[in-house]
Amino acid sequence: MTLTFTLPGELSAAEPPEARGLTRDGVRLLVAGPQGLTHTTFAALPDHLRPGDLVVINTSPTLAAAVEARRADGRHVAVHFAGHRPDGSWVVEIRPARQATGPVQDIVVGERFTVSGLTLIAREPVDARLWTVTVDGDVLELLASHGKPISYAYVHGSWPIADYQTVFAQDDRGSGSAEMPSAGRPFSTRTITDLVAKGVAVAPIVLHTGVSSAEKGEPPQAEPYRVPAPTARLVELTRANGGRVVAVGTTVTRALETVADPDGTVHAGEGWTELVLGPDRPARVVTGLVTGWHAPGASHLSLLEAVAGQELVAKAYAEAVARRYLWHEFGDSCLLLP
Repeated sequence: MTLTFTLPGELSAAEPPEARGLTRDGVRLLVAGPQGLTHTTFAALPDHLRPGDLVVINTSPTLAAAVEARRADGRHVAVHFAGHRPDGSWVVEIRPARQATGPVQDIVVGERFTVSGLTLIAREPVDARLWTVTVDGDVLELLASHGKPISYAYVHGSWPIADYQTVFAQDDRGSGSAEMPSAGRPFSTRTITDLVAKGVAVAPIVLHTGVSSAEKGEPPQAEPYRVPAPTARLVELTRANGGRVVAVGTTVTRALETVADPDGTVHAGEGWTELVLGPDRPARVVTGLVTGWHAPGASHLSLLEAVAGQELVAKAYAEAVARRYLWHEFGDSCLLLP
């Protein structure tokens, strides 16, 4: 059974670490492994890895994926662009306001929304909160000129898109993630330099995230990914030499596990992944995980357990709550080394 716990509201990080007087790598880090739990800062991450280990990062940039739109009756709504599809349509979440806690409930098929001079048409529901829509214009151009980072009610104030980019972010022909691949946010140039100096390799993948679920138990959406051939080869070399494959976040884990054979052999690949990791599909290749702290009921908790096991994840989360670690994209971090 997936971990359940209560998260006190005051443990939601309300602003970036820099606004709290910290550097990116100055956030807290809980290291959890067979030897127990260790409290440190993220800058010390290299101290807990070994020469020959491999850290795999996600280079997806974060899009300013939230725009204001207007319904036919004049009411304003917030449109969160979660991702595009091969047929040119988009998956969106439409909320009553940018930081509302849930989606608009009365959307009908064919409804039109005006978005900065463009028309968005609701084509069909994906599930209880997401819709497939078409837009009569260039969505990426729209987001570049009018978009803001997707933000939720626990975040106080409005923060620029730079605060939602990881140090790894690279342009991907205009594509990107609807929400920041936040496990990578605490990394700094210094962190990477220290990892390499210690003999820890670093390799990239790309997975563009959709919008996170507000519904307990809701499975993750399909997401586009790309695992380059050099990264796949480096994963295989690391495994052959006895090193650990440490994924930075659930996005990297999902991408690597998507291209892993039953015996753990990893191949290059790209496409859309619908993989759900959990009790019926444990991790085959990822043997360590850098991750933020996920909300109660989030599907990501099953992924963590698929990598690190239920017992270790439960111990880490109980300790994090007791020691008042901060949650969400601007919060603290965890290194799981089962």
